[in-house]
Amino acid sequence: MKNAKILFICSEIAPYLPESEISSICRQLPQAIQEMGNEIRTFVPHYGCINDRRHQLHEVIRLSGINLIIDDNDHPLVIKVASISAARMQVYFIDNEDFFRRKQLFFDDNGKAFADNDERAIFYARGALETVKKLQWIPDIIHCHGWFTYMVPLFLKQTYKDDILSNSKVILSLYSNDRFDGTFSDTVDKKLFCKNVKSKHIETLMEKPDYEHFAKFAIDYSDGIIYGSKRIGKRIDEYVRGTEKQLLEYHDTKDNPQSYANFYEKFL
Repeated sequence: MKNAKILFICSEIAPYLPESEISSICRQLPQAIQEMGNEIRTFVPHYGCINDRRHQLHEVIRLSGINLIIDDNDHPLVIKVASISAARMQVYFIDNEDFFRRKQLFFDDNGKAFADNDERAIFYARGALETVKKLQWIPDIIHCHGWFTYMVPLFLKQTYKDDILSNSKVILSLYSNDRFDGTFSDTVDKKLFCKNVKSKHIETLMEKPDYEHFAKFAIDYSDGIIYGSKRIGKRIDEYVRGTEKQLLEYHDTKDNPQSYANFYEKFL
């Protein structure tokens, strides 16, 4: 596979965040795919724990300035960029003062999930897709990593179904240690409503807005599924196999990035 355009939307990426299964894959995989002769773009939220000076982040004025409306509130979108020189790879950071200036990622110091995680995930998903449009760079494949990106498939398939992103395919990577306890707020459905998104499109999530239903909701709107961990929860695994969607079983990205490239090629 070469000359394809692959967009990586990640919840974490090294070296800007500590090493984890997701952050390591999101660091290694885009570089490997790029070195095969493809164009890539990589996005991550600009969490408050990311040091701008150390990593030499700077704002991209021409991409910033969009306001995203969530639950009748305007939220300014700020885009920053930095380079991983060893990989010759740029990383784009989605920023907003209300959502991403706190030092923690998803949970407070007591391990309790932030009450606005649903709005933060919605903002990140829409912000990444709007930025790609503004770049006028249309990906063949959008590859999502981490539950914080699970809103992307819905928006791609509904909000942008008549847009320049309408032909992009979305692939979802699932991870065993990537989950949250509890539920989103009871009003997450109202926050999701935007162009072409109706109540019928989010029924799976609203059965119970917890992690398991959120994952099923994301799976429903994805074109392909990848297991990013050796073991996936039994109920999620059974759900994936019941959909009969294209599935790539676990492969170590460091040792075998070609398996990912071969999987992408099925959707090109």
